[in-house]
Amino acid sequence: MNGSWRFTFDEGGTARRPEQIAAWDATIEVPYAPESERSGIGDRGFHSHAWYQRDFEATLEPGERLLLHFGAVDYEAEVWVNNFFVGHHEGGHTPFAFDVTDAVANSSSHVITVHAQDDPHDLAKPRGKQDWQLEPHSIWYPRTTGIWQTVWAEVIPATHVEHVRWTPHLDRWEIGFEAVIAGRDSLNLQLHVRLTLGERVLIDDSYEVIENAVLRRLSASDPGIDDYRNELLWSPEKPTLIDAELTLTSEGNIIDNVRSYTAMRGLELERGRLLLNHRPYYLRMVLDQGYWPESLMTPPSQEAIIRDIQLVKAAGFNGVRKHQKIEDPRFLYWADRLGLLVWEEMPSPYRFTHQSIERVTREWMEVIDRDSNHPCIIVWVPFNESWGVPNLRSNEAHRNAVQALFHLTRTLDPSRPVIGNDGWESSATDIVGIHDYDDDPRRIEARYRSDDNTSSSIPDLLVNGFPGGRVLTLEGHPHMGQPIMLTEFGGIAHRDRRDEADADIWGYSVSLTVEDLQHQYFGLLNAINNVGVFSGFCYTQFTDTFQEANGLFFFDRTPKFDLAAMAAATRGTAAPPGEVAVPDARH
Repeated sequence: MNGSWRFTFDEGGTARRPEQIAAWDATIEVPYAPESERSGIGDRGFHSHAWYQRDFEATLEPGERLLLHFGAVDYEAEVWVNNFFVGHHEGGHTPFAFDVTDAVANSSSHVITVHAQDDPHDLAKPRGKQDWQLEPHSIWYPRTTGIWQTVWAEVIPATHVEHVRWTPHLDRWEIGFEAVIAGRDSLNLQLHVRLTLGERVLIDDSYEVIENAVLRRLSASDPGIDDYRNELLWSPEKPTLIDAELTLTSEGNIIDNVRSYTAMRGLELERGRLLLNHRPYYLRMVLDQGYWPESLMTPPSQEAIIRDIQLVKAAGFNGVRKHQKIEDPRFLYWADRLGLLVWEEMPSPYRFTHQSIERVTREWMEVIDRDSNHPCIIVWVPFNESWGVPNLRSNEAHRNAVQALFHLTRTLDPSRPVIGNDGWESSATDIVGIHDYDDDPRRIEARYRSDDNTSSSIPDLLVNGFPGGRVLTLEGHPHMGQPIMLTEFGGIAHRDRRDEADADIWGYSVSLTVEDLQHQYFGLLNAINNVGVFSGFCYTQFTDTFQEANGLFFFDRTPKFDLAAMAAATRGTAAPPGEVAVPDARH
């Protein structure tokens, strides 16, 4: 369903149904937001109501159903097919689908209409980095209104596999499996599950569907010795995926077939370290805002997603912290395939109200449901820097919100660590994340490095220290041995002086030359790689993003200095830089 749609803004919000639209005065390229250049609209003003419409063809065979899927519509969506209202969804970052079979029953030519409502001034909804001012300022970016992820139609059988959940259990060499079957009752439903690794068959079993579900632990033969086990384990260095094929039968007849994948990947926290597949694993991450200059939050192409992941890895990182954005599922697919760890973070509201917490909770549950199958995701982060819960030190309700979302997340997915509130003011967390933008490597190293390079001196810092001007742990919630990571630092702004927008750049500190930027990066990374108490770090940030020019790469993804030198500094294997190789591909 991507492509050209009829489009109009409804400035007064007067239309309530498709027939009330007087004129479609524009066309838009879906799935790009109207604020983006790629949409063909490019209007970044304040707009609360947008309408979309297009024609499509669909003819169903007896017993078939038609689902209409939306990857994401910001913030509320109402949908009609052939002027029949088919559904409503609230939440700007999560997918939804409607069964439109009845609406298309009488013909093969159809019309779909979408009404998107998105109040640009509402600070009580999860909005991430979308600015509420007319012009983006500081660390906030252009808004995203309406459809910004793929729209597609799917023909399904009346009885079908609706949902699948995979959960690896490395200790038992098992994969937890849950399938939900939807539709009208059928006799003698069985689900055949086949897991393969290349030509090798790992699981090949059939299970009776009981009460519309199959819940099993799929036990693979434990190869025992590590060398053999390692061939089956997923990691960024060796992203081994297990192919899955599910076949649903009734009375022996195939009625649905689904292809999926999973991985054998373990996560644990032990002795102040994160363990990946039972081994300590040091996280070298970069903060990734997930914006592109021409298409905003929507990737301009699948090739652009692949290139981003390749560049992150080429710069020496093994993971990204997706910041204030629920990423396009294709990014997570390629992170699984290419081997990149992902911290997933809920976009924040900026006011604390009953409605804001209700909205965050509902949408966060949908996020976990959508993405929990991805082996690349290793940490969930419901809150960042107390955004949306600004009075954590003094307001019990704010603290309760963080603790509630922490425990809810652990309930929905006990297999991954959760950071209740990343950056500071920690009260409920599996990992203590610290945000510290001090640009002096000597101060950074002195602040966090103890004489024996262990965590023995850290509890005092967590109680009495104020990196970023905030307490790291709240009263009554002392450090209990969790891993400690520097999850935001750096933020060194540099933009080529030939850029017209140079005067408007923003960063936590500023370098005037490429040579200066490289020296500062090497100094900070050398200091942090020498701090033994850290179990990982996250540098701010991957690319320049509009006025926030503190990326290691320009907004067009050109590295700001030599990529091999950048990777060596990231990994802590580089000596101080001498001659700087300045890339010229950008110019």
